[in-house]
Amino acid sequence: MSDSYDVVVIGSGPGGYVAAIRAAQLGLKTACIEKRETLGGTCLNVGCMPSKALLHSSHLYHEASHDFEKHGITAKGVSFDLKKMMSAKDDTVTGLTGGIEFLFKKNKIDWIKGAGRFSAKDTIEVKLNDGGTQTVKAKNTIIATGSDVATLPGIVIDEDRVVSSTGALELPEVPKHLVVIGGGVIGLELGSVWARLGAEVTVVEFMDQVLPGMDMEVRKTFGRVLKKQGMKLKLSSKVTGVKATKKDVAVTFEPVKGGDAQTIKADRVLVSVGRRPYTDGLGLETIGVEMDERSRIKIGHDFGTNVPGVWAIGDVVAGPMLAHKAEDEGVACAENIAGLTGYVNHDVIPGVVYTFPEVASVGKTEDELKEAGVAYTAGKFPFTANSRAKANQSTEGFVKILADKATDRVLGVHIIGADAGNMIAQAATAMEFGASAEDIALTCHAHPTETEAMKEAALAVHGRTIHM
Repeated sequence: MSDSYDVVVIGSGPGGYVAAIRAAQLGLKTACIEKRETLGGTCLNVGCMPSKALLHSSHLYHEASHDFEKHGITAKGVSFDLKKMMSAKDDTVTGLTGGIEFLFKKNKIDWIKGAGRFSAKDTIEVKLNDGGTQTVKAKNTIIATGSDVATLPGIVIDEDRVVSSTGALELPEVPKHLVVIGGGVIGLELGSVWARLGAEVTVVEFMDQVLPGMDMEVRKTFGRVLKKQGMKLKLSSKVTGVKATKKDVAVTFEPVKGGDAQTIKADRVLVSVGRRPYTDGLGLETIGVEMDERSRIKIGHDFGTNVPGVWAIGDVVAGPMLAHKAEDEGVACAENIAGLTGYVNHDVIPGVVYTFPEVASVGKTEDELKEAGVAYTAGKFPFTANSRAKANQSTEGFVKILADKATDRVLGVHIIGADAGNMIAQAATAMEFGASAEDIALTCHAHPTETEAMKEAALAVHGRTIHM
């Protein structure tokens, strides 16, 4: 195996492995440095994919236990086997990570198993997993090391009583009471898994609503849905202490604006207060890579750093920490290295919360448009008036489209509903092509589908919905 490459990618998460594949497709001699024993990074190993497997399994159980009867289906004595559920999750991970390894072989990408560190801008020293070191020369290096779990001062994550998202995917039994610190995407998804399987779940969130950063109307609606599902929400609350024993955990919190502290006890606590860029130990200071105040790597529009030949993508740079954002940046970065024109439209990056109902968003929120002084018109359509949603007896939520008041160009789309994660793709495609609300309204949508709510929301922008 040669030690000299056109492109070396550090990290094999969604951004890294996609960048490596695209670079290889473009005829560049490529290697990927990855210290895990499996490819795919956090997303495939201990993040997106195992959590979605458990979300799906727990949803099926919850449907069989609670929702079948309203469809005339009798299912008595429904139970679940947590070990088998976990095994199915692990099989998903094994299949997906093995698939990336196959793609590396197919595209002739060398996988260097170890941890890389810059000793010069074109030289990486790799501490190999099997022992020893390997020196790798790279004309271009793409930093795609992703992110790590963030925590709060004074809270020790032991992955036993106090767990991160990684530990929450491996709990040996359903907790009687799970406290989730942080009402963001990861906390609510994993909280939903364990709530469906019988846990009492309490979410402690610093902000006044769950899902910080999303559309306020969606956030309020979703909060009501979660409460109806049995989750307890402690909003506008800050955690001041977490004390674990061998048997339980005591969580102390108090109102953000001041007031008496409360302490609740739980079997487990999930700390889900965000993630931080994983840039430690890479030797970036050795080669002078510039960082911002949040320890993210500064890049230009082409994903190049201030050091020629060193590039960065994904969670280590500014923007939402999303796998699909990293993937698109990986493709664009590889193309720029190859002399093409790689580009990512960061204004059209969809985000999805895979609870039930799902929450999905792309583009600007109403609060962002108001703050920017942009005049807009909102069109909203509820799933209670959608034929397919009514037939499925799944009518929670709505579609909301925000369009520029002067040009009618779609600026943002926000959905809460059973199939929101798939529906948002239509909105992203429309926005990528600069569509107007009228364009969506004039597009024929199949009947009966939930996507008709998108058409009706577009009609609502101009006050001419048909089915409401």
